[in-house]
Amino acid sequence: MMAPEEVRSDRAALERETANSDQPAPTTPAGAGAGRHIPPASLARLTIYLRALSAMLADGIERVSSEELAEAAGVNSPKLRKDLSYLGSYGTRGVGYDVPYLSGQISAALGLTLNWRVAIVGAGNLGRALAGYPGFGSRGFEVVALFDADPMVIGQEVGWLRISPVDSLEAVLAKTGANMAVLSVPAEVAQDLCDRLVESGITSILSFAPVVLQAPEHVQIRKVDMATELQILAYHAQRSQVSQIAARARLAR
Repeated sequence: MMAPEEVRSDRAALERETANSDQPAPTTPAGAGAGRHIPPASLARLTIYLRALSAMLADGIERVSSEELAEAAGVNSPKLRKDLSYLGSYGTRGVGYDVPYLSGQISAALGLTLNWRVAIVGAGNLGRALAGYPGFGSRGFEVVALFDADPMVIGQEVGWLRISPVDSLEAVLAKTGANMAVLSVPAEVAQDLCDRLVESGITSILSFAPVVLQAPEHVQIRKVDMATELQILAYHAQRSQVSQIAARARLAR
């Protein structure tokens, strides 16, 4: 067989990936940031601001100061204002931000007002968990297809989706109108499946495969390596333990 939410944990993972990147990345083709360039680190933080704003909307909060929003997102106010400046100026001095409006503007800049139809390739434990994750729909992503190569699971249902054979990848992608894909497959088959996705017109791919994928320059591939993330956590945990031991040693003198 081919083998989710706290603001701070999201922020840490996203900023770690983009902290050293100074080159601007293009925004989505439509929305508040259309035509502008947003640096990767700022782009990553916009997703965290949006989540914080969504939580405020759920609590009935209509206005928020830059200090309050920055605290909710785990950043400082100057950084938040700098990030939002890439979209335009939406705050009013002494009044703050209109929560529904700012949420809509960030959503538009991120392309979340568009119709994103996602195909998941690989119906193992991870693929099934992703297919059944309810948070995608509220963020503008509709999972429309789920594939696997194992005859034992083809035809099974995951939620409202029926697992399709990977042999019919191209036909199902065309039928469902999928325009984004997730790869949750072993390394040895990932590149071939990536090639088939690209040939089918998919230009946005999220890969959980433990391998570096090659694709044309116009194809956006985001790689999630959970083993690497755990190794980074282990590094920081080790440093923390060493610091604690050293502190106790100093106190014992």
